[in-house]
Amino acid sequence: MGSHTGTTLEQLARSIEAHKEGLWAVNQEIHTHPELNYQEVHAHNTLCDFLEKQGYTVTRHAYGLNTSFEAEAGTGTGPLIVYNAEYDALPEIGHACGHNLIATSSLAAFLATAEALKANNANGRVRLLGTPAEEGGGGKIALIKAGAYQGADACLMGHPGSRVGTLDGVVNARCMARAGTTITFRGVNAHAGNAPWLGRNALDAAVAAYTNISMLRQQIHPNQRVHAIISKGGEQPNIIPDLTEIQMFVRAETDTALQDTCQRIIACCEGAATGAGCSVDFKWAESYKDLQCSPAMNDRFHLHAQADNLNYLASPPTVSGASTDQGNVSYELPSLHPGFLIDVESPEVGPHHPKFAQAAGTRSAFDAALQFGKLMAATGCDILDDSSLRENMWTEHRQKFSNKASKI
Repeated sequence: MGSHTGTTLEQLARSIEAHKEGLWAVNQEIHTHPELNYQEVHAHNTLCDFLEKQGYTVTRHAYGLNTSFEAEAGTGTGPLIVYNAEYDALPEIGHACGHNLIATSSLAAFLATAEALKANNANGRVRLLGTPAEEGGGGKIALIKAGAYQGADACLMGHPGSRVGTLDGVVNARCMARAGTTITFRGVNAHAGNAPWLGRNALDAAVAAYTNISMLRQQIHPNQRVHAIISKGGEQPNIIPDLTEIQMFVRAETDTALQDTCQRIIACCEGAATGAGCSVDFKWAESYKDLQCSPAMNDRFHLHAQADNLNYLASPPTVSGASTDQGNVSYELPSLHPGFLIDVESPEVGPHHPKFAQAAGTRSAFDAALQFGKLMAATGCDILDDSSLRENMWTEHRQKFSNKASKI
């Protein structure tokens, strides 16, 4: 909103401060009730109840997803920005990815932006979108298909990480593209002692495929990842297995590189199946694309961080080995996804570590989330106010994605 409406970081901070204890209660409710993907009933209800108490109209179970929701504020047919809220957790280790903090920061940004629009009588809209199932469920992919981002000018969110030195965050956080598949080998049962020659061993096919892929690792780019388990290996040792299964993730720096490596993995599995006299089929999940965030939005966010005397690194030297379905959103419309850093017990504690779950529930982590939410709101207000910024964002986006498409 910049020069046109006069919204400042200080005004946004006051708006968030006024909601601070309510936001803390929401944050703690989500953190202390971890729920797996597409099962985030308590988080969904907690967020929706809070928004309704603040006077916002909320669509629960939005876009056909039971644990998604949508709230919108503002007027007119002007620009629209979306803040994504994540709130799913991990098996056994709860909010070890800090999604309670993501929900809190986006909720704070939404409230501050909505109140700025109202105070300034500005033309524009802001939406808070509840995005379930980031941890493997691809909730944002389902929301894309349901039209949740149609007509939006930008999508903003961020993710917590572990503090390193004096850094407060990373603006252009980079994440890998990721494909997931279940590979099923089918053979023929036989008595393993009496007549093994009558069987076709599906476990041999799975083991050979796993070995082929292990050898393939020597020939793929050092920053690519292939990780798998044999999730079904047969029923009893005296029965030649007729069905086995491998569950696998593949990661690469770009979606294009991911597609190429997946084709090589398919060849590894097909060769193993042929050698064992078995068949093989693949059930591919929707792939998570690499993050391709808007340089124009990154620059604007970085300016606000500097104005707030925060130490944000513009871009990390390497791509994170993690993946997110926000990458898919970034292929659809201009997007922002910085990393904001929280205090952890020791340097080896990072996301998906049990002690990161503990750190994500602390007051200092909550304060970092609100601080990030303020910067995100300032960036969102700029987008709503500045038509030239929106034009630059979309020009960048169209140039970048004119020829990108997935094959698998």
